[in-house]
Amino acid sequence: MEGFDYSLFRGFRLLDVIDIILVAIIIYYVYSLIRGTIAVNILIGVALFYGIYIIVKQMHMRLLTEIFGGFISVGSIALIVVFQQEIRRFLLHIGKNISMKRKKILWSFLVSKRTVAKDNSEHLKPIIESCRSMSKSRTGALLVFSKYFDEEYYQSSGEYIDAHISKRLIESIFNKNSPLHDGAVVVVDFKIMSASCILPLSDSEDLPLQFGLRHRAAIGVTEVSDAVAVIVSEETGEISFAKDGNVNMNITHEELAELLKEEL
Repeated sequence: MEGFDYSLFRGFRLLDVIDIILVAIIIYYVYSLIRGTIAVNILIGVALFYGIYIIVKQMHMRLLTEIFGGFISVGSIALIVVFQQEIRRFLLHIGKNISMKRKKILWSFLVSKRTVAKDNSEHLKPIIESCRSMSKSRTGALLVFSKYFDEEYYQSSGEYIDAHISKRLIESIFNKNSPLHDGAVVVVDFKIMSASCILPLSDSEDLPLQFGLRHRAAIGVTEVSDAVAVIVSEETGEISFAKDGNVNMNITHEELAELLKEEL
């Protein structure tokens, strides 16, 4: 084409294209993690702050440039503090995906799929039955299934139990007259490690108004960790499943069993 300056593309390599694509993927991935949360508003505020700094610097307004420049100089540390949860969630997602792939490859060599499915079905049976029973009686419940037990995180806000899981034990914990029915039950390796745990609530702005504390706590704990959560609504008896900050609402007992088999 006449008039088009091809010199702009001189020295442009294939690695540069890959570099741009990778940066775009990272930006999209980070945005998908913070979308709908208060972190988006903070990020917009930071961008506006930096834009004002560039303007006052170009206009040679020395006093404002010094003031804004002082904040910009410690900006990286401030961003780490402000976006602590988002950075933690981003690293957890990466680590979780790598860990899950490694475990799947290892288990495929050591144990047959039929054996694993049979063992999981036996372990999940009391969980599914207790959720079905609590759903019928409209007993509110929140169960968190974690890969490991963080004593400082869970035990500090609840009662340490360390008991084998059973239908009667779950139902007795969430009984309305039980002193442990408020809060969450934490399950690790099909053992109830603690009960009455206070979980961080989600700060997402896109949650429906009908979501109560149980749903917000389930979303909150799955946002900051690789745990999954099961919620039984006290108002409707509906069963929900939370993972990575997202919720599957009003699922059946069969769907719950499949979701837990896949995760556990």
